[in-house]
Amino acid sequence: MTTLIWVAVVAVVAVALVAVGYLVLQQRRRDHLRERFGPEYERIVAEHDNRREAEQELLDRERRHAELDLHPLTEQSRDTYANRWTEVQERFVDAPGFAVTEADQLVTAVMAERGYPTEDYEERLSTLSVGHAKTLDHYRTAHEISGRAARKEASTEDLRQAMVHYRALFEELLQETTRGR
Repeated sequence: MTTLIWVAVVAVVAVALVAVGYLVLQQRRRDHLRERFGPEYERIVAEHDNRREAEQELLDRERRHAELDLHPLTEQSRDTYANRWTEVQERFVDAPGFAVTEADQLVTAVMAERGYPTEDYEERLSTLSVGHAKTLDHYRTAHEISGRAARKEASTEDLRQAMVHYRALFEELLQETTRGR
């Protein structure tokens, strides 16, 4: 009888250790995702029925991101893009709507040269969220204002804000010298 009790105690302890280990791993994963995705983590969790689905989506984003062939820009490309950005900002004075459209195109061009997919806006957001979570809301806001500008529903101040938001991501993409992983 004593042996049976000890076997039961050991089994309960083993199950408890496995459960605690599982919970610790879950918390580590959650902490990693929160750190990596910043505000995007909470946004994705709010969009899903449960935290597990949201976290799986973020893990899938990381996996797809790891498969990309991302690379920094050459010094020459960085200089060229920086000069083009200066020109876009100068055009803002006379043609703010056009300058915002150009800013969007310039950000997309930098993304493409760096190796990011650029065909679909949602895919751009998903991919950027992995390495650029802190500036992703800037990009979303700028894109939203750009859409309103195309419909002639944005004020000059809105357009100025769009330029500020685009610049945040643009500068981050331009200056990044690592693989972004």
